Amino acid sequence: MPRYRLDIEYDGSAFSGWQRQAGQRSIQEAIEDAIKAFCGEDVSIRGAGRTDAGVHATGQVAHVDLAKDWPADTVRDALNAHLGLASDAVAILAARQVGAEFDARFSATARHYLYRIVNRRARLALEAKRAWWVPKPLDAEAMDKAAQHLVGRHDFTTFRSIHCQANSPLRTLDRLDVTRVGDVIEIRASARSFLHNQVRSMAGTLKRVGEGAWTPGDVKDALAAADRARCGPVAPPDGLYLIAVDYPAGT
Repeated sequence: MPRYRLDIEYDGSAFSGWQRQAGQRSIQEAIEDAIKAFCGEDVSIRGAGRTDAGVHATGQVAHVDLAKDWPADTVRDALNAHLGLASDAVAILAARQVGAEFDARFSATARHYLYRIVNRRARLALEAKRAWWVPKPLDAEAMDKAAQHLVGRHDFTTFRSIHCQANSPLRTLDRLDVTRVGDVIEIRASARSFLHNQVRSMAGTLKRVGEGAWTPGDVKDALAAADRARCGPVAPPDGLYLIAVDYPAGT
């Protein structure tokens, strides 16, 4: 049974998130429905990350096992055709056959997220639901300085949702950078894995620093407290994107 890797982008605004949920439209369901329409198979696909409702992706990865050995381009084009017919804001960027040992979730060596803030007085028109609009001026340099306190291996209980099902709050954050280009502030985070709501929790906390309510030292203290009550407000899902997933060479 051939296994296919799917590289995926989507606008998460109209979805309940990646994972299939009864009574709500999910990205997983949209793709599985497209596979059913294409080849008649009822399948379950596995994604590299279970993005929440409203979160977007430009580099999500999933894998699926199909009964027939289809050309990879046929899989890509057929799924895109059926996703289009269903008016789902999901696109299969690429499909290719991989070995049976490849697992979109467990083979991943790193995940990369981008959080976008549009920092201007005017409300959003074109980027509504695709960025967090913050009208109050933010100091991106102070935010970046604060972010560096979070890089490394830590107990991230402070930045972990109370609904997180991970066995341990320990994670190694490889990168957390804050940069500004014009009105856009970008927060880029990289790690092998993240806790539930970790990136949005960090983004909301860094926003407090940017507006002057917190100092970078306050972020360091909040991390050390390992107390969810010490987290800043969780940033909305609109600005969060899963932009890439890394795998061993050849996959």
